[in-house]
Amino acid sequence: MIKLKAHPKIKNKGEFMYYTGFADEASQDLKLQIAATKELGWQYIESRNIGGANIHNISDEQFDQACSQLNDAGIKINCFGSAIGNWSKDISKEEDPSFEEAKRAVVRMKRLGTKLVRMMSYAVLPDLPPEKQMLEKRVERLKRIVGLFLENGLTPVHENCMNYGGMGACYTLELIDRIPGMKLVFDTGNPVFSDDRTKPKPYPKQSSWDFYKQVKGHIAYVHIKDGKYNFETQKCDYSFPGEGTAEVKRIVKDLLMNGYEGGFSMEPHMASAFHDKNATTKIDGYTNYIEYGRKFMKLVDEINQELKPNRSVHA
Repeated sequence: MIKLKAHPKIKNKGEFMYYTGFADEASQDLKLQIAATKELGWQYIESRNIGGANIHNISDEQFDQACSQLNDAGIKINCFGSAIGNWSKDISKEEDPSFEEAKRAVVRMKRLGTKLVRMMSYAVLPDLPPEKQMLEKRVERLKRIVGLFLENGLTPVHENCMNYGGMGACYTLELIDRIPGMKLVFDTGNPVFSDDRTKPKPYPKQSSWDFYKQVKGHIAYVHIKDGKYNFETQKCDYSFPGEGTAEVKRIVKDLLMNGYEGGFSMEPHMASAFHDKNATTKIDGYTNYIEYGRKFMKLVDEINQELKPNRSVHA
């Protein structure tokens, strides 16, 4: 389990739990990402995009500037929200930029002192059943990438998104069995809009709780997302944590009750959905990110009151 001490005053069980988030949903400008993080009273950002490009793809000059800004502000990057093997990567293509992305990420993570890197298991091949999803090729590529991170003392965590592992809990567990050293980042909201390919067609949507129950022994990190699937528009209507069908409170309560000591990373998607280029919204990202973070901290306070009246967790 990942242990990053979040607050020196906490002495109770759960003292290593911390808050973070995809601050690029507040702004693409790193200055505003830092401002939003400080306004919430947090120490960490899960870095994904800076100025419109992933942190492992920005230029060396841009990265140097980002390091200086973070250092001056006293803000740390707890996780690289990388594009490695993500939903934009086609496993059937011979060219694969993911290993080069991983090599750049290693160098930059070491400079920042970041230990976690989010990755995926390549996009689901459309219109093909689970048994024809080129599993062996995925495993071969992922083993090479995971091995690179492990050799450098870093922890790769696989997200249950629009990828092979995201087709259902059993597919995630298959990857865990086949790829030694890979851990999981569980996204509470992704099952809400994901087809459950463990069942016959027409695929129903997944249950966040059922997915979580099956994989929780391998979870090192958690993304907080919530929403309700709209069957008319065939899209997810994202919501504040605890207001959708992702059973966020139930999952977070179970994690804390069982001694979870990792991060909770906000990924609102209410103002922007990075995998939906056609999404339109009038929600102000910065304001929404702040409100989202505050609502989640309130939810955690409620959970702690239910678990133990005199126990509190801070960021």
